[in-house]
Amino acid sequence: MGDTHRFTLPTEVDLGDITVRDGLQALEHYVPLEDKVKLAEDLILAGYKHVEVSNFGHPKFLPQFKDVEELLTRLFNSERVGSLLKQNGGDVTICTITINERACDRAIEYKTKNGVGPDYILQMVSTDENHHKTNSGSSLDDYWKMSERCIKKAAEVGIKMCGTVSTIWGSPMRGTRVTDLMKGVEFSKIYLEMGADYIEQADHDGSGDPARVYEYFKMITDPDLMGKWADEKYHLVHCHTSRGMGLACYLAALQAGMTRFETTIGGTGGQPANTVDGIFTGGTGRYYHFEHLYSGLVDTEDFVVMCEAMGIKTGIDIPRLLDIGRWFRDNILKITTEGMTTLLGNASATTGLDVATIQALEEDDSNIPALVDQIVANKKPADEQAETRLRGNMEGMLRGMVNYLRWKAWGPHRSESIISDVPPSPFLAHLLDE
Repeated sequence: MGDTHRFTLPTEVDLGDITVRDGLQALEHYVPLEDKVKLAEDLILAGYKHVEVSNFGHPKFLPQFKDVEELLTRLFNSERVGSLLKQNGGDVTICTITINERACDRAIEYKTKNGVGPDYILQMVSTDENHHKTNSGSSLDDYWKMSERCIKKAAEVGIKMCGTVSTIWGSPMRGTRVTDLMKGVEFSKIYLEMGADYIEQADHDGSGDPARVYEYFKMITDPDLMGKWADEKYHLVHCHTSRGMGLACYLAALQAGMTRFETTIGGTGGQPANTVDGIFTGGTGRYYHFEHLYSGLVDTEDFVVMCEAMGIKTGIDIPRLLDIGRWFRDNILKITTEGMTTLLGNASATTGLDVATIQALEEDDSNIPALVDQIVANKKPADEQAETRLRGNMEGMLRGMVNYLRWKAWGPHRSESIISDVPPSPFLAHLLDE
């Protein structure tokens, strides 16, 4: 078949996996350090050259990442992958999140003390100022100034900055949901000219569609709009798939010439959990989506398989990757008997309902409104605002319990490739079980 009949696609892509950070942050369950270390190691051994592993944010609100320092130390000293890390002479880079200045300072302190640390840290602005204020707690003007300070002091210890631009294709905030693509272009230039090494072009809640994703990435690589920053090497594609369009959006980005992408195992991830093992932590506040656990990224397994099926080289060992996906599903996501006992006990203490009442929701959840009324009556919130917040929290917890009781899992695993295996593409013929 002639080339005139084919998609225009890159010949290879540069992939990052961010499951250990983004994938786990949405789970309402603390994942043990040992499992995080194994997951990061396995991803690196499968061929990933960029992994995002944790968050230096306050552990009170983000208890999933209370082990950030120990996780980094374990990886740099790992017998399995330590020698592969860039700061140990290899070519694998490590990224952590530092949304505010204190988090940035913690990352710098870690590297100064240990001699090694994250290669990249990440900060984020939203083109929707309402979303930005809710997510970061500061105005855009103040955040830009803070980010500029962080870029400079991080550079002094050899840490580079990834500047994330969010809400490019839309916002989850009521009243400001429709956003302007051009603002994403403008914010990307600001970050790059400030000294960011590259931009994570982010659709954090699955607002994008393939047509607008294609349009935006043609804009972002247009020299008339971006000048010297029009090169695709400065731009990383990060899309969630809340509405089932994630892979289509990534295909649109590929057709627009993008070559840098990041994903998560099983399509996990999304807004940080505001409840962990049945205990409220606050997270980043109220969930944007009714079904919180269905707002993860494009899943790693399916995107790698799709690329390789189209002849795009990823550098990833597919059989090894699919094994990681199955292990993640059967070990990280599966709720153990002990885990369920802990969850039910904590949920009972939090809500004031007995364990049997909560367990009964598995068969019939129609009485959740009445149970919320009961909880509110017993807890006697101080004012209307406190009552509204309490009702939202309690309803969210009980509806979450319904899922956990029925699924016996901390979240859905959304990869189809680990179920159906690879397709019969000529590029994947060597992997077919025939």
